Amino acid sequence: MAPIQQFTADHLHVNVYATRDQMGIAAATEAATAIKQLLNSKTFVNIIFAAAPSQNEMLLHLSAADGIDWSRVIAFHMDEYVGLNENAPQRFGHFLDQAIFGKLPFHEVHYINGNASNPEEECSRYAALLEANPVDIVCMGIGENTHIAFNDPHVADFNDPSMVKLVELDEVSRMQQVHDGCFASIEEVPRMAITLTVPALMRAASIFCVVPGINKAMAVEHTINADISALYPSTVLRLHENARLYLDEKSASLLKQH
Repeated sequence: MAPIQQFTADHLHVNVYATRDQMGIAAATEAATAIKQLLNSKTFVNIIFAAAPSQNEMLLHLSAADGIDWSRVIAFHMDEYVGLNENAPQRFGHFLDQAIFGKLPFHEVHYINGNASNPEEECSRYAALLEANPVDIVCMGIGENTHIAFNDPHVADFNDPSMVKLVELDEVSRMQQVHDGCFASIEEVPRMAITLTVPALMRAASIFCVVPGINKAMAVEHTINADISALYPSTVLRLHENARLYLDEKSASLLKQH
């Protein structure tokens, strides 16, 4: 799927597509190629997945990709609400079950338990899993406030000593869940979450970042043009040696010609 525009921002490769579906197909195709290449040289491939409507098209096409031995893939997700009912459809683990985890024969799927009796212990448990299974690929998005995972600007730390941490969500981040149609009102959105940190995501050998829609246009503009700092967490992607950003025309609408 050919992009209508391509450029780089520092190290970040940016591809803009005419439609959201073309964006998803392109991201899925390139992610599938990377997975298959890794499986040629590794017994298992470790992948972190984001859970958000922005990922729908990419996950749909990736789960249908030919030639991937999913029985040699170990899956993680990057964040989870704290205290949300176990059966709530908004849980990120549930989203990923529906979108990809439940469709394919993964070797292992590791879930963050947002209802653990001790959230700090849960952070340590999940961090140990990530240390034992060094991440190869991250499939992710960017939030309306430029968060990556739930590293909102007020908690993002590019040199975070932790791999996984408990965070309080900011209002923009919580309101995004309403804009995405996940909750009817901000009062329903949990205030706390467990998230992988910025360094945990940046350790990946490859990052495939999918960001469609007009609601993300300002976040994309900041990602590309703002100074690289934790004030705009997604700007860290410009420091990664092998990160790719996939946009549609709407999310790219505020970018000047590159």
